[in-house]
Amino acid sequence: MIPGARVIVLPVAAAITCQPVYALVYMSVDQAQQLMFAGRTLTPMPLLLNAEQIAAIERDSGVKVYAGSLRAWKADDGYFFVDAVIGKHDLITYAVALGADGGVRQVEILEYREAYGGEVRNAHWRGQFVGRHHGDAVQSGRDIQNISGATLSCQHVTDGIRRLLATYAIAIAAR
Repeated sequence: MIPGARVIVLPVAAAITCQPVYALVYMSVDQAQQLMFAGRTLTPMPLLLNAEQIAAIERDSGVKVYAGSLRAWKADDGYFFVDAVIGKHDLITYAVALGADGGVRQVEILEYREAYGGEVRNAHWRGQFVGRHHGDAVQSGRDIQNISGATLSCQHVTDGIRRLLATYAIAIAAR
């Protein structure tokens, strides 16, 4: 083989094996807030979690807390959170509205960056979370049905919502 030929072959091989990048923004944070809390005032309430809270959330939810902070807002009748979880390779940004009682009111997918698995945007699938509270069974494949072809996205969004419910119980409701 010609020594310089390897330099040409590697970039071509890398280009052939790379998947196209998808990044779909379905709605902004402001649009999600308006959809979930129409006409209500939302007050920013950034949550800075301490080590004790993080450990308690991880124990309670069974899900790792990667960031010590969370984007949250308070309304007169609930809470609004923006979070992100890894899909298969890239982040899925989603919003969750909780009622004043801590139950899930609505889930919306804001940004989806994967080539596959975008079916988590399906309203029927997201609707499975409505009415769930901290302590309720929220397990992908058992309590929350999976979607064929979107298994990891379903699992990770479900885990994220379970973590948010634990965060609400530990860092907000316990105040």
